[in-house]
Amino acid sequence: MFPQAPESLHPFCHRLCMKKILMVLSSQSILQETSEPTGVWLSSFTDAYYEFFDMGYEITLASPKGGHVPVDPTSEKPEYSTAATSRFRGDGIVTLELENTWKLEEVSASDYDAVFYTDGHGAMFDLAYNAANAALILAFVEAEKPIAMVGHGAASLIRAAELHPELLKGRRLTCFSNTEEALLKRHHHIPFELKDQLKAMGALYEKGIVPFTSFVVTDRTLITGQNPASAPNVAQTVVNELEGQLV
Repeated sequence: MFPQAPESLHPFCHRLCMKKILMVLSSQSILQETSEPTGVWLSSFTDAYYEFFDMGYEITLASPKGGHVPVDPTSEKPEYSTAATSRFRGDGIVTLELENTWKLEEVSASDYDAVFYTDGHGAMFDLAYNAANAALILAFVEAEKPIAMVGHGAASLIRAAELHPELLKGRRLTCFSNTEEALLKRHHHIPFELKDQLKAMGALYEKGIVPFTSFVVTDRTLITGQNPASAPNVAQTVVNELEGQLV
């Protein structure tokens, strides 16, 4: 008789080999022309990370600079806490992973089943025009593997779309809205309006009715969430896509 599988693992995890997820985070720690700190919006990372982890997926973290990834201090305030951020605070292993991310040049799309980009204003500074990131995006596109992004993570599409102008033509997507930027009062310290930039590159932008609530758009392999509240649903959509391949 075979030993019983751990209850924490989903049954799908035992049918075929483990799925591998690449999570990409920004290395940027300061907003433009200020001393105001920025970084990864914590819940956009943790809420997705634990969705994948609880499925038994193998997760790799990468960033433009590698090593330490800054977390936006605002996102650590109690009012932005979620069950996953609370879980993270007691998880020394994941904390260590955030201090030791791989460089983007060190990872390959061929090694992963999907890629997930977290939220945070930093993506507009370093991921938007990063050559290694653009190559990574285009490799996932060519392989027709899920590409998931939350909030400002959608800025990661920009350089890839400059290299291949057809990439966003007619593609439905969402990202942090101009309204949400204004409400967060950081719109004067970002290099461009993300929604406007993506629309200018041919994307068909959509947004939810209520700011800061979950809103997800799926267009073929591109899965985008408007804001951090969308992270769990974006991650679950990725899971559904990957598990659908197993049925």
